[in-house]
Amino acid sequence: MTNRRVFIRKSVLGTAAIAIGGMKLSAKSYNSIQGSNDRVTVAVIGIGGQGGTHIKSFCGMKTSRNVRLKTLCDADEKFFPEKVKMVQSMTGETPETVWDMRRVFEDKEIDAVSFATPNFWHALGTILACQAGKHVYVEKPATYGIFEGRKMVEAARKYNVRVQTGLQNRSIKSVREAIKFLHDGGIGDVFMAKGTCYKPRNSFGIAKDSEPPATLHYDYWLGPCQWQPYNEKRVHYNWHWHWATGGGDTANQGPHQFDVARWGMNKNDHPYEIYSMGNIFGIKPEECSQETPNTQTSVFKYKDGKILEFETRGRYTNGESSLNIRIGNMFYGTDGYMEIDGDTWKAFRKREREPFAGSDIKSDQPADPTFMAPPGGGSHYGNFIDAIRSGKNEDLNCDILDGYMSAALPALANISYRVGRRLFFDGATEKFIKDKAADKLLTRDYREPYIVPKVV
Repeated sequence: MTNRRVFIRKSVLGTAAIAIGGMKLSAKSYNSIQGSNDRVTVAVIGIGGQGGTHIKSFCGMKTSRNVRLKTLCDADEKFFPEKVKMVQSMTGETPETVWDMRRVFEDKEIDAVSFATPNFWHALGTILACQAGKHVYVEKPATYGIFEGRKMVEAARKYNVRVQTGLQNRSIKSVREAIKFLHDGGIGDVFMAKGTCYKPRNSFGIAKDSEPPATLHYDYWLGPCQWQPYNEKRVHYNWHWHWATGGGDTANQGPHQFDVARWGMNKNDHPYEIYSMGNIFGIKPEECSQETPNTQTSVFKYKDGKILEFETRGRYTNGESSLNIRIGNMFYGTDGYMEIDGDTWKAFRKREREPFAGSDIKSDQPADPTFMAPPGGGSHYGNFIDAIRSGKNEDLNCDILDGYMSAALPALANISYRVGRRLFFDGATEKFIKDKAADKLLTRDYREPYIVPKVV
């Protein structure tokens, strides 16, 4: 056991040069595949939790889109038996299993990878995949921080691969219709949007540091994070609630609704002014190691004066609006307002109490012949495969640039929360204005050899 862990710590990725700049792989890129029916071979990296959805989605496209799920990869080998059986039951094939994602990148048969790892691995994993010529589907939030998110965009463009972010609302037909309604002036000029994440969560407890289980390659699991002793309350899923590895529900569930808010407001730039405040309520610090707030209010102001609000409530609460929204969005315009809850939406004109437009309301207006239903038949994963075949970033429902811009919002909010003050941000330089302390939180102190480079 000890020898294995010493080996892992010293040689998981070799050196920083090997991990980033020195990877000279000849993996086949789908750029070279010509036929629309040619098989797309996929690997899923991070197979616990949301990784199960990735597995089911790609296996489900075996026949409809000629997709083969060849490899499962996870730093914790305990997930392999269950997920291998899942693939076998859906496809009749037995996938390969590896714990080191380098083996995936070196495999010339693999065209695309999907990441359902903890978000602190998203940037480095995506960049390495891009360098290896792989197309990438990366879960939300696309990035842990601002600096590394920009590097993901640069890598996708430099290596000319498709990188889709897992913000699935972008592929829901009724949500796309609602956003188009907003963009077409359905409630006038939208001057404010609100996103909500109301998910009551109980304390997950506290535990003493201990030795990691034999199945977990712990040094590798930590990756870019600074070394810390293994603690069962800081790993699988609980990593969300500690600053070194996560950003609370504001950066966990929140990115979906941040994205819809930004999309509906048609904002493709960063906000200028950010302020976020909150606290941990109802959970005693001596009984739980949680660091991120369970109650948090964040406000963003853009240079044109428009406002985006986001509210996280991790305790007992009512919903919002006529739809009793807990996970959703509201938009406010000069001529009315709109509510979106999942795939249901309603729009209200001025002070009227009955909606005049929505997902369940038949419009008296003729159908818009220019409106396009989401490519990929409504499937976000299917859209990713279709865009690989087309070779066009514009065919992605959520290109990495959109994923990054939406992930930047909770990242900026959490920086404001952590420094305890209102911040002003220069979107052109992606730096705070005269605030060195806040600037330090735009990136992290990466641990060798897991370093996100300045030049990808």
